[in-house]
Amino acid sequence: ARAEQMEKLKAFAGGDNGPEAVQSVAAAAFLYLYLSVASKCGVLPTVDILVWSELPHGAGLGSSAAYSVCLAAALLSGCGAISYPLQEGQEVARWTKEELDVINRLAFQGEQVIHGNPSGVDNAVSTWGGALRYISGKISALKSVPTLRILLTNTKVPRSTKVLVAGVKAKLLKFPTVMEPMLTSIDAISRECEGILEAMTGDPSQELYSRLEALVDINQHLLNGMGVG
Repeated sequence: ARAEQMEKLKAFAGGDNGPEAVQSVAAAAFLYLYLSVASKCGVLPTVDILVWSELPHGAGLGSSAAYSVCLAAALLSGCGAISYPLQEGQEVARWTKEELDVINRLAFQGEQVIHGNPSGVDNAVSTWGGALRYISGKISALKSVPTLRILLTNTKVPRSTKVLVAGVKAKLLKFPTVMEPMLTSIDAISRECEGILEAMTGDPSQELYSRLEALVDINQHLLNGMGVG
């Protein structure tokens, strides 16, 4: 029933194909979250939603997750399901762990509207911040992460997460003996990087930076082989 409702909202908003697909899917996600919150909290007041973003969409930077988290937090605050922690004169405030859990769960539904079958990692990072560990659907925070200077370059070549994930699934079904070792290698790289990051908090040596760089390069080649590089 939920999947059917999502598809109907996408069609109502303009569909997820064509030049206006990004705006249409974003509108569908808003409508779905609005209806979801309204069904649990009663009728929501009429609202004006203004959205702007400094994150380019389709660049792999989690712009859709940031959008979903912001919508979820705004709608939940608007209906009183969570508090509005920012007090007059404050520039920064934070919700409680329980409230962040509520925001994250609702934001994940927005990601499902946009991407179909997301992992939940992007909305969790947007909700909690920092660096997270994802293993078999379970997400937990990394406690020791150094501050790193990272250069990101926008290639201006848009990619669809939904299409990329579907491509990986198709390859996994077609070439399981090839794809499964690649996924195992990516898991090993992630675990090795976690250990290096923890070590870097106490000893940010050039050797550790070099090891981290080498692992990132290897991982990128694996992602290229899977079709998502």
